[in-house]
Amino acid sequence: MSKILGTIAMMSLGSLMSLSGMRAGAQESKTPYPAMAPGEQYMMERNAEIALARSAAPESISAEAEVMVMTRHGYETAVAGKNGFVCVVQRSWTAGIEEPDFWNPKLRAPICFNAPAARSYLPLTIKKTELVLAGKTKAEMSAGIKGALERKELPGIEPGAMCYMMSKQQYLGDAVGKWHSHVMFFVPLTKAEAWGAGLAGSPVLADSNEQDKVTVFMVKVGKWSDGSEAAIE
Repeated sequence: MSKILGTIAMMSLGSLMSLSGMRAGAQESKTPYPAMAPGEQYMMERNAEIALARSAAPESISAEAEVMVMTRHGYETAVAGKNGFVCVVQRSWTAGIEEPDFWNPKLRAPICFNAPAARSYLPLTIKKTELVLAGKTKAEMSAGIKGALERKELPGIEPGAMCYMMSKQQYLGDAVGKWHSHVMFFVPLTKAEAWGAGLAGSPVLADSNEQDKVTVFMVKVGKWSDGSEAAIE
């Protein structure tokens, strides 16, 4: 995800954060990550990745969630779930395509999707990851996502799609490192004002990704997933 006022990279997420990314205004050629690093730098030990993915949400949610881990060819299910939630660790390419952290191999974004988001937003992350790991450039990945959306190979966002990003262990980019504990809500492209997002005194932030055809609303929360206090600024 792109311009989140110093928020997450999911999207993205992006976002986003898209995970989501952090809007720094720099061009790719001026960043320390002008190209994809060797693939192994984005990989994690399997059990460590499972634990990190689960840290995205409180144990009451993540303990019975499906957990997916990234292999050299894309995401695969490592642990079967029982409650409809799916927890994963997103990598840097879920950031906006012009974000300086797009190829940052250190970025780790634990995120736990509810069932509507797992069905309708997670496929974006999975598709982007498959394209990148297949050696596609940023432009090719972007074109691949655009085409998949136009052909309706990727679903539209379902009503009620949301996720948790409450991990103390998140690393969402060099500019911010660990950001706030927060939850996110995914909707088809809409104006931030529809939720009062970004207005004075509002606790809601927003980011729209034209390529992914998604608007993400974010709300900071006062606890990390382990129950400890999380500052809200």
